Amino acid sequence: MELKTWLARCPIVAILRGVRPEECVDIAAVLDAAGISIVEVPLNSPDPMASISRLAARYGGHMLVGAGTVMTARHVAEIADAGGRLIVTPHAAGMVVREAKARGMLACPGMFTPSEAFAMLELGADGLKLFPAEAASPAVLRAMRAVLPQGTAVLPVGGIDAGNMAAWRAAGASGFGIGSSIYRPGDSAATVAEKARVLLAGLAG
Repeated sequence: MELKTWLARCPIVAILRGVRPEECVDIAAVLDAAGISIVEVPLNSPDPMASISRLAARYGGHMLVGAGTVMTARHVAEIADAGGRLIVTPHAAGMVVREAKARGMLACPGMFTPSEAFAMLELGADGLKLFPAEAASPAVLRAMRAVLPQGTAVLPVGGIDAGNMAAWRAAGASGFGIGSSIYRPGDSAATVAEKARVLLAGLAG
């Protein structure tokens, strides 16, 4: 399934930075129940491959499970072996995108400039992560939209919450990577469920 198809189901990518393997399934369960179908485990979380493996085994049939903060091609191979299907980077990492596409995975590399955006698209990126979004603005995205190929999936990440999603959507955001506004280390499943509810209400306007 294409990244744009997943985003059409729900445009929120839940970034579970700091999640532990023993809690990840319960956290994903409330996200799944809320209708959020894309989950990213950053590699600077405790034992991320174990979390990815558990999530892929339990929810891989109907959720897109992947990894963030991916820095090397070797990590891509490990994520693929764990069952992950989405690769997200914090930077314009050509070698990571190439490896992900060679393995039939979805790639959403970070970028902050039009030059980085076009370079990643030329390598086959399925979407672009505008990062850090808090250092940009919806106006920046709107300007990029004027030159990017029509239909390019662009996801602002960093500082996104229920209060600013509407402005980014109006500027052309295809979706959002949401970190602390949906999960902080130590959050219970009930807390994550409430955060998801608030975000989805903000998304609906």
